[in-house]
Amino acid sequence: MYASVIVDIPSKSVNQVFDYRVPEGMLDILKVGHRVLVPFGRRTIQGYVMKLSEMTDFDLERIKEIARTLDIEPVLTEEMVIIAKHLADYYIDQYISVIETILPAALKANYKKVLRLAEGHGATAKRLLESHQQGGEVETRRLPAPVLEELAPHLASGEIKEETVITQHTKKKTALAVYSLRHPEVELSRAKKQQELLDVIESSSEPIFIRDLAAEGFSNHLVNELVRKGYVEKVERQMERDPYADRVFTLDPPKVLNEEQQHAYDRIAEMMDAGEPRTFLLHGITGSGKTEVYLQVIQKVMDEGRNAIMLVPEIALTPQMVNRFKSRFGDDVAVLHSGLSHGEKYDEWRKIKEGRARVSVGARSSVFAPFENIGAIIVDEEHETTYKQGDRPMYHATEVAKFRSRYHNCPLILGTATPSLETYARSERGVYERLELTQRAGTKVLPEIHVVDMAEEHRGGNTSIISQTLKEAIDQRIERGEQTVLLLNRRGYSNFQICQNCGYVPICPNCDISLTYHKSNSSLLCHYCGYESAVRRICENCQSDDVTFRGTGTEKVEEILRDMFDTEIVRMDNDTTRRKGMHEKLLDRFEEEEIPILLGTQMIAKGLDYPKVTLVGVLNADTMLNLPDFRANEKTYQLLTQVSGRAGRHALSGEVIFQTYNPSHYAIQLAKGNDYRQFYEKEMAFRRLARYSPFYFHVLFTVSSEDISKCLKATSHIHDALVDAVSDKSIIVGPSPSPLERINRQYRFQIMLKYKREPALLEVLGGLDEYYHEAYRTEGVSLRIDVDPQVIM
Repeated sequence: MYASVIVDIPSKSVNQVFDYRVPEGMLDILKVGHRVLVPFGRRTIQGYVMKLSEMTDFDLERIKEIARTLDIEPVLTEEMVIIAKHLADYYIDQYISVIETILPAALKANYKKVLRLAEGHGATAKRLLESHQQGGEVETRRLPAPVLEELAPHLASGEIKEETVITQHTKKKTALAVYSLRHPEVELSRAKKQQELLDVIESSSEPIFIRDLAAEGFSNHLVNELVRKGYVEKVERQMERDPYADRVFTLDPPKVLNEEQQHAYDRIAEMMDAGEPRTFLLHGITGSGKTEVYLQVIQKVMDEGRNAIMLVPEIALTPQMVNRFKSRFGDDVAVLHSGLSHGEKYDEWRKIKEGRARVSVGARSSVFAPFENIGAIIVDEEHETTYKQGDRPMYHATEVAKFRSRYHNCPLILGTATPSLETYARSERGVYERLELTQRAGTKVLPEIHVVDMAEEHRGGNTSIISQTLKEAIDQRIERGEQTVLLLNRRGYSNFQICQNCGYVPICPNCDISLTYHKSNSSLLCHYCGYESAVRRICENCQSDDVTFRGTGTEKVEEILRDMFDTEIVRMDNDTTRRKGMHEKLLDRFEEEEIPILLGTQMIAKGLDYPKVTLVGVLNADTMLNLPDFRANEKTYQLLTQVSGRAGRHALSGEVIFQTYNPSHYAIQLAKGNDYRQFYEKEMAFRRLARYSPFYFHVLFTVSSEDISKCLKATSHIHDALVDAVSDKSIIVGPSPSPLERINRQYRFQIMLKYKREPALLEVLGGLDEYYHEAYRTEGVSLRIDVDPQVIM
């Protein structure tokens, strides 16, 4: 038998399967999806079995044998092997990159070279090697040059050999436990505490962790005494890293569905019973009870012995969603998102893989949860661009969800109050089935929305970022003991520093963008490459001391709010949530301590559900309108609608205030009226005229290099290749500088291809990717091909 293996080398030159002979001893155990060690050139590396067959087209004498398997059960299911091939081909990437994205980072191989004694070694070689051991081994890269010179003769003679050791990135976690050796005649009447401990240990059918015994008041000394007397024995026992181990979840029984919710549930259940992979758009206004529909669909899935995947767009949404799901389904829920450590994610992934979890909740990458019997897949807030991976492989989680839905013949539910235009257009054509929820659950009504013209405010003498209307509304909430959510989609203290004498603005030396002032650590920071410098009070250009800061970020607004209202503020942005677990801690503090104001960037705009939040203020509704992106109006409408939905979700009525310099803009006015249908029709007219999605598909080519002339040459070459390859019906826009022309010292130019049908396109994209893979190695010119881009910055 022969195994086709993808090797763990992220290089275009080896982006193919290699055939290996399966040893006799592996014939009955080796399966598709197994991790294996294989000889490759002069080294041994990790690989993944993609196919097994009785025949091979390669020269039998040159085919090598698999060294060994790394797992008892395959880490990849046959479905994931198919998905890896599909994603690598469609998104123009390497198979191994996609496989490593599908699997938890813990399974990534670590390679190191060590020196070991060979058979027939002499005493001198043994003494030398042992004198340089650290932790029981001699790692080649840690040896200084003189030591390597000393060992060289013994390497040349073959007394010492170099081997590649492959280990997993993260191992299963273990801890000391004890179990009883079962001596029924034992009686420790003179040592009552020891007898009590022994009774506890004997009552357990499996070893008990010593840390758990300590929590019950039994000291290590007591345990050691029982070990010394031979009544119990210590053993290493595997334990799971459970990020929710210390949390208590109150049981949440199913709610009674209203008529619209029940209709949506019934249609989804009907397709589940029919085994049809139908895609549903669950279009429900904010607060309409979409989550309860999700929960009851998943309950039906579990009752039928199947599993479910629930995707949310951001970590900030995960805590509340986890609470809802854990309260409903308990330990059947596994959580997968980037806020967990490698070890925690690995253990949650193993819970799914081993069948100990029935439901996964998490962000984009959890679409690859290794379930083998899926009954439903749900994508909440389906319009969010975070479902598209920004780095290679640039897959879209919803596209993977569609693939898995077809593979398992199960429904896919795309839930949102503000569908992407592409999704809504498909529901109009009947490709997706649309289910509408037009009323808020229970007796709750949508909040009242007001638009404040900030130009009028300034003409009236108010130069603050807080309008008089918003200030009065916040004062009222503080007096009534209610809470306010304020959105400003710009972090930092000030946008930039400027010299008022000569106009000089400090720019990032690596990127074509001004540095943002962060007052908390008195630094100027680039939000693109991370460059940081200390604030200088003297102008670098003219040496004037007349320097000031302009623009307003969340850090500065927090300061303004504290002075204006003399109250506590919770600020949520990338600066305050950088450390693990801070999303949840800040939100818990906001709710439990009833902090009057939550201020944040767009991470607070969706998914949050607090009974005392009755006011939402958008401090600058124009932020996204000014982006050089054809989706700018759509993103503005979605953000405003989503954040408006945070107000008045429970018994108290809500109010929303949009502050803007463009009060008549249709995206703002239609968000005020919560009129998605009219927005859709108006925006689609523009898209049709400009020939953008959903009327055309897109591919974005971004070329980058430290040498601008190489960028120009490469984009000209790509443009010519596309002109020769695509039909006249397709549109090629560019080459042109990217909206952010230089990032991290790399100049960036781009080309946009718009097309409807190009059968030979994937072949052309593959050829360009291969060509510039080599060009990057030789000339430092890189090409990024983004199929179906969500952002064109």
